[in-house]
Amino acid sequence: MNTTVFSENLKKFRCEKKLTQEQVAEQLRVNTQTVSRWECGTTLPDVMTLPEIAKLYGVTVDDFFKKHSVAYDNYAQRLSSLYEKTRDAEDFLRCRYEYEKLMKSGELSTVDKWNYATIHHFMLRSCKDIALEWYDKAIADGPEDDPHIYSRALALRADLLVELGRSDELMEELIEECRLDPDNVYKRELLVNVYLLTKRYEEAYAEFCRASEKFPGSWRLYIYGGSACESLGRRDEAFELWDRAGEIGTFFYDEYYCKASCYEDMGEYEKAHDLYLEIAELLRRDGYDVEAEMAELEAAKIKAKI
Repeated sequence: MNTTVFSENLKKFRCEKKLTQEQVAEQLRVNTQTVSRWECGTTLPDVMTLPEIAKLYGVTVDDFFKKHSVAYDNYAQRLSSLYEKTRDAEDFLRCRYEYEKLMKSGELSTVDKWNYATIHHFMLRSCKDIALEWYDKAIADGPEDDPHIYSRALALRADLLVELGRSDELMEELIEECRLDPDNVYKRELLVNVYLLTKRYEEAYAEFCRASEKFPGSWRLYIYGGSACESLGRRDEAFELWDRAGEIGTFFYDEYYCKASCYEDMGEYEKAHDLYLEIAELLRRDGYDVEAEMAELEAAKIKAKI
C-alpha cells in the first residue's frame, strides 16, 4: 500500500468536505489524535472503518489509493459516477440504496435528483437490451419444450417493441412471417395481439376471424378476439368469445381475468369482485397461492368501490 498517497487523500477529502478533524472523529466515534495520525501516516484505519470514512467523504474505498481522486458531495453521487462507468446492476442497486437513504432524511439536492433520474435512465436502457436479448433466446428454443412460455415470450417481446416505438417495424416483419408460414398458429395469434397493442381494433377483429377459422382450437385467438370486441364496444360478443376460450381451456383462467376487467370498466363492481374471488379460489386449488393472493388484492380494491 502507498501510505503517502493514502494519508494525503484522507486529508484532501476531509478538507474538500470542509470538515475538521474533530468533526470527523465525532462521526467515526474515535478521538481527534487518531484522525491526525491517519493523515500523518503514522497509523492506518482498520478495515472495518474504511467504508465508513469513504461514505463520510463521498468517495469509494478505492479512491483513497488513487493519486487523482475528488470527493463528491455525498457517497450516493460517487456511486452514481461508478455505475455510469460500469453499468453493472450491483452498482446500480448500491447507488439506489444510498439515494433512498438520502430521500428518507430529506437531504436530496438538485444534483442528487438529477443523478437519481440518470441511473434509472441508464438501467432502463440496459434492461431493455437484456430483455430483448433473452426473449430472442427463449423464442429461438421453439415451442416444443414449453408452448405456453414460447407464446408468452413472443407476446411480451412484441409488447416491449411497441413500447419502444418499433411497432411499424414489428408489424411489417410479422405480416411477412405470416405470409411465408400461414400454418404457424403462434404467429397468427401474435399478429392479432399486435393489432390490439397498436389499437387497430377493426384489423385485430378481422384477423381473428380469419385465423380462428383455420385454428379453431386456439384459445388465445378467442381471448384476443374478445378483447378486440370489447374495445369496439361489442361486449356481448366479447363475453361469448371469452367463454369459448374457456371451453377450449385457457392456461391461467385468462377468460376470467378478461371478464373481471370488463365488468370493472362497465362499473359492475360486484360482478368484478366476485369473479376475482372465484379466480383466487381456482388458483389456490391448483396450488398457486401467491397468484391467488394477488387476485384477492384485486377483489379488495374493487370492493372499496362498491
